[in-house]
Amino acid sequence: SDWSSDVCSSDLFSTSLAFATAILFGIAPALQLSRPDVARVVQSSTRRVMGSVHGKRTHSAMVATQVALTLLMLTAAAAAGKGFLHLVNMNLGYDPHQTMSLPIPVHDGTYGSWKERSEYFEQIRARVAAMPQVAAAGISTNATPPANGSDSRIEILGANQTEQPVVRVNFISSEYFPVLRIPLLQGRLWDHAETMRGAQVAVINQTMARQYWVKGDAIGHQFRIPGLKNEPPYQPAATGSEGWFQIVGVVADACNDGLRNPIKPAVYIPYSVRLRMATQILVRTHVPPLSMLRQVRAELVQIDKEQQVMRVRDLETWITDMREYAQQRLMARLFAIFSVLALLLAAAGLYSVVSYGVATRTNEFGIRMALGAKAWDVVRLVLSATSVSVGAGLAAGLVLSLVFDKVAQKWLTESSRDPII
Repeated sequence: SDWSSDVCSSDLFSTSLAFATAILFGIAPALQLSRPDVARVVQSSTRRVMGSVHGKRTHSAMVATQVALTLLMLTAAAAAGKGFLHLVNMNLGYDPHQTMSLPIPVHDGTYGSWKERSEYFEQIRARVAAMPQVAAAGISTNATPPANGSDSRIEILGANQTEQPVVRVNFISSEYFPVLRIPLLQGRLWDHAETMRGAQVAVINQTMARQYWVKGDAIGHQFRIPGLKNEPPYQPAATGSEGWFQIVGVVADACNDGLRNPIKPAVYIPYSVRLRMATQILVRTHVPPLSMLRQVRAELVQIDKEQQVMRVRDLETWITDMREYAQQRLMARLFAIFSVLALLLAAAGLYSVVSYGVATRTNEFGIRMALGAKAWDVVRLVLSATSVSVGAGLAAGLVLSLVFDKVAQKWLTESSRDPII
């Protein structure tokens, strides 16, 4: 909704600007013609009237304004483009390529007990993982990055109990890390047997390890999540789910709060600790993942003919569907289009003003050359007059770019104060 509001505001601003521009530049010539210099009209040719000092100043001011706005648009476009390239090439901490997410819902009245549902989810995962074109498959109940996990308060054994840190809790199978190629830095991952009994073991990310165990001794410490209650039949939990979890491993950081925000402390626990009415199977394939969708659905039907697969997406689409990615891409495109148009208009305007100025001074140039001026002297005379307008426009454009940089922080992640830009 916020994104839609921003788009509507942008459209309203663009429409208002278009109307204001049309009115302003439509009225300006009419005002000029409404106050003619009668003496000059009587005594001078039309060419001399239009070549008057007032006309030259107006044209010079318009050239300077065009150059200033063009420089502003070019710097904004460069900043937007750099910000978008940063998003495209950023280190996510995981590998989304060749991987898709299969949302697997559970129908009401089926697999109501903890044992039935945990075995059912594992059967689906194992069946998909055994397919020839599948490299690996893991369960990600709520842990599909780059905005994953749910914020929960935890209690760390031995720590000050008045402080309950908030961390991102992710319910996964141990295959989750190989599927996303998130490296294990310390300790171990839990095994299949621990998954199937809902063992109270956990893996934490590097950010959490550094924040709460600065000596690097996170392995072996314990914490508990008070909110993990048994709520059958919708969320049956394993025995001891509200007990203490032992940290058995530390994994590298991966984006878990969007593409722009810092990575939050996170814990990963077996998905079988508490089972929801739906889960997701992350599948890494040797072929384009969505091309296997029909075969995967056929395998699922063999397990349960009533089983459906909801909206399937590859993990790269998860990224491109995010608000900050779409917003940065839109800003880069808009500023690029407008800056190119502004550059073309400035070039055409500069050419027309210079050529018109030359046309109004043809007699003057003829006299100068008759008195001994060279061709280069005439060219230099024209360029010197134009360079003042262009120089003033560049200076004004630089100032506008620095001022606009503060205003544009809402839309642009990169600063136009970058010397390269």
